[in-house]
This record gives sequence, C-alpha cells and structure tokens, in this order.
Amino acid sequence: MQTTICINHLQLYAFHGVLEQEHSVGNHYNIDCKITVDVSRAMQTDEVADTINYAEAVELISDIMKRPAHLLEFVAGRIIDALQERWPNIQHIDLCINKENPPIAHADVESCGIRVTT
Repeated sequence: MQTTICINHLQLYAFHGVLEQEHSVGNHYNIDCKITVDVSRAMQTDEVADTINYAEAVELISDIMKRPAHLLEFVAGRIIDALQERWPNIQHIDLCINKENPPIAHADVESCGIRVTT
C-alpha cells in the first residue's frame, strides 16, 4: 500500500544564498515535503517504527537547513540524501523549498524556490 507522509509549511530561518548578505542576515524559508512509502505494516502494528516518523523527519530537515549553502538545489540534495539514508524504504520524495522575500533588485517577489521530485 502506498501512502504519502506530508510535512506542510515547515517554517525555518536559515542562511542560504549566493549573496554575502544572505549568509550574514539570513532569510525565512518555507518547506513542504511529501514522502511516499508503504505503511501497510504500520496500519497493522500501530508502531511508529513501521512508518516515517514525521517529527524525526522535521528534525532532520531542520538540522540540514542550519548548514549554510549557496544553492537551494544543494540543500535539497542534502535533505533527500539524508531522508533516504534514514529510511531506505522511501519510494518517492517531493521536496519544495521556498525563500521568502528573496533579495532581487527591482522586484517584489513573495518567494522563490525549487521543487525536487525523486
């Protein structure tokens, strides 16, 4: 049975970006992560060990977001690798990372980001 574990609108503050200002001042980020995994065993056992512990997944994502990088693509790669290492039975990941109010000259943009689907 295929199920999607959803982490919606995880809001974090981090220091990613190409500009020096982004590494010193930081910015707000909004993360959505959908993890597809077979949870049929958890449906029978009622044991968190038989599914993806979303609290643990949030902690993992938060810890990775604390490590500055230039590109969100690089950060997404770190997150996906860590999730798949922790839970090798993951079938698919849909990860979206958005930087709120990015520093773009002469533009008022709510957010910019990336979506990676494995």
